[in-house]
Amino acid sequence: MAGFDVLIIGGGVAGMQCALILGSAKEKPFASGKKIGIILHQKASDLQNAVLNNTLGLKPGTLGRNILLEGKEHLSTIYPDVSQINNEKVISISPFQNGYEITTNKFVYFSRIVVLALNYSKPLTIKGIEKYIIPHKKASAKKDRIQLENVDLLVDKGLYVCGTIAGLRSQFAIAAGSGATVATDILTLWNGGDHTKIHDKLQIKNPAN
Repeated sequence: MAGFDVLIIGGGVAGMQCALILGSAKEKPFASGKKIGIILHQKASDLQNAVLNNTLGLKPGTLGRNILLEGKEHLSTIYPDVSQINNEKVISISPFQNGYEITTNKFVYFSRIVVLALNYSKPLTIKGIEKYIIPHKKASAKKDRIQLENVDLLVDKGLYVCGTIAGLRSQFAIAAGSGATVATDILTLWNGGDHTKIHDKLQIKNPAN
């Protein structure tokens, strides 16, 4: 059974942003040696058909489908320690020892922490999380969307949620922010409860005297 410290399920904007933040902490002592993985695209992402004109930092007209492709390349190039798992579908998630057993159509994994980064459409066929499903609180009732009940993106001990399945609106910036929030919550946990965020900064040399 392959083991992870964090396994993200879903490779849309929320899941990918979560993976990027976690990957960027690899040089921090509290994250050293942590094994992080992401199981990509459980369902067709809503981002496939998106054209982004109102998102800070993205050129107007950016296609969502290109972001999905470029995000995978970004993650593998800059943070290769994050394992990308392709062409697998999660069948079930169940508590196991001090974490969770994740069964896919090909393998069984263990992870101390699981992050669910799925979209909010029916059906959600992953066994073991049915008890958390409730009607979506921020989507039109006629669309019949679902979410997982959570408190501050925490569903249960070691089980987090981000993106629309967390009960958030379907907006690129919101989904990305929720993925980043979950990642920094996990880093804070690893850092002994000391609130943690990861920034890269320009190295500016002092001018010569």
